[in-house]
Amino acid sequence: MSLAGRGLVARARERLTTSLRAVQVLPSPNIWHWPQVYEAENRAQDVDGAVWTVLDGLTDWTGDVLDVGCGDGFHLPRFAERAATVLGVEPHPPLVERAKARVEGLTGVSVALGSAQDIPAADASVDVVHARTAYFFGPGCEPGLREADRVLRPGGALVVVDLDAAHPPYGRWMRADLPSYDTTEVDRFFEISGFERHRVATRWRFADRETLESVLRIEFSAPVAARAIADTPGLEFAVGYRVLLRRKPRGLIVG
Repeated sequence: MSLAGRGLVARARERLTTSLRAVQVLPSPNIWHWPQVYEAENRAQDVDGAVWTVLDGLTDWTGDVLDVGCGDGFHLPRFAERAATVLGVEPHPPLVERAKARVEGLTGVSVALGSAQDIPAADASVDVVHARTAYFFGPGCEPGLREADRVLRPGGALVVVDLDAAHPPYGRWMRADLPSYDTTEVDRFFEISGFERHRVATRWRFADRETLESVLRIEFSAPVAARAIADTPGLEFAVGYRVLLRRKPRGLIVG
């Protein structure tokens, strides 16, 4: 086959791979469409660092870290401060490009197109898999759990940071938009799946009302966003998280 023909085949395979991954991906309702607003949201989250304090105590972050659903790479530079290597994996190509631009020049940090069910990493190649408010919402995420186990080294940690819909007021707004979401069922799912759970109370604080209201409008339906805006007279509100941890066994489990 000519070089030109090989190039056409390679591009066709790339398009097919991207298409197959897209079928598996649950589109993000916020960052995919409003990345600039989501950037402001990321900067407003957890202003006291409560989630990071819990994460620091759960596992060693100095090895090889993989961030699943990394979006535009907001957290990658923070991981890079300590990790030997950092790989961000994101299924939405425009966000992959934004993440690559964010980490350009950082040593040992890379970004790749992929999904939680199809991680572009070798077996037993990372020490920590981190996922924050991305994909892991309880029943239905089993393919992602299996894939995380595949890429983790024995003794490695899967760390999931998810919003706690039981914690008001943010959780109350979430449940208004997701009435079928059962927080007890989700907690039970992760318990059965071998995770330990840490509930973390945080504050989101914004520089101005315009930014706060913009964030609420990309997170919730119009009626719920209006209610949330009316419920929030100032520049901050409380948000709860579940930080979930499961370790990959180091060897055979007997008995």
